[in-house]
Amino acid sequence: MDFVSFFTPTITLALLSAVALLVLFVGLGTVVSGRTSVIDSRLDRYAGRQGPSPSKTGKEGKRFDNLVNEKRGSAIGTDLARADLKLTPGEYVAINLATVLAGALLGLVLAPPPANFVFGLIGGVIGFYGPRMYVRFLQRRRLDAFNNQLGDTIVLLSNSLRSGYSLLQSMETASKELAPPMSAELTRVTREVGLGLTLQEALANMLRRMPSDDLDLMITAINVQHEVGGNLAEILDNIAHTIRERIRIFGEIRTITAQQRLSGYILTVLPIALAFVMYFLNPEYISRMWQDLCGLLMLFTGALMMGMGYLVIRRITDIEV
Repeated sequence: MDFVSFFTPTITLALLSAVALLVLFVGLGTVVSGRTSVIDSRLDRYAGRQGPSPSKTGKEGKRFDNLVNEKRGSAIGTDLARADLKLTPGEYVAINLATVLAGALLGLVLAPPPANFVFGLIGGVIGFYGPRMYVRFLQRRRLDAFNNQLGDTIVLLSNSLRSGYSLLQSMETASKELAPPMSAELTRVTREVGLGLTLQEALANMLRRMPSDDLDLMITAINVQHEVGGNLAEILDNIAHTIRERIRIFGEIRTITAQQRLSGYILTVLPIALAFVMYFLNPEYISRMWQDLCGLLMLFTGALMMGMGYLVIRRITDIEV
């Protein structure tokens, strides 16, 4: 009986370690061997080229990206572009699998039995959602920085138009004067136009990477002016004033609702942190929570109510401008 209780976790750890190493080597192999097809696909996306047929690619074209279907791969690619991560959808999926295995292994190794399997499951869930939360964090931070730069960028474009530059020349000039992420996005627009896309298509691609309402307003004004004519510099000045006012009002709202948002974070994190502290201080006392059915029901109910409370607080403090 002692031999079986010792041997089963050992076999489990060995299998998980082998799978983690296999995923790691497969991911490294796809990163090293698939750079040419990545460059071809990005040129296809920029200039609208026709890629090679499946019959010409053969086995060399089969990479880890083939495990991701086209629709899901397109969604992952859009999320990675918004976060400015230089990864393909297949590489992201491989990293996500590796984080799931690493989280499960850490939970199994660090926690004492029999709670190690519970912590292994928790570690796997954290490893699954961790990369997604990191990508969302990078997207939100990059979009906030982009929105903060947009008002000054529109003023710079308007002044360049008044000085006699075209819109594309104004964007190229602004890309050299501004900081990322605005400079990177404007540079990408000018490069896409140089590779054969129209200005409207390049701006639509920028809006896909930066889903900003203010940017949508500016692009709509540019497209309307392109169709019917008018003074684009004056239109951009009016849009810049509207954007600056929206940013000012949004900042005031965030200042007013800061205490409520902080209360939501504290009320959500405090019970979880207290449970970890109690587990390390007295494991036998709190381990009854997942050893009995009543304790499991209490944990599930508490987690559900905390999640609902957090979502309600976020909903109340999320005021649109």
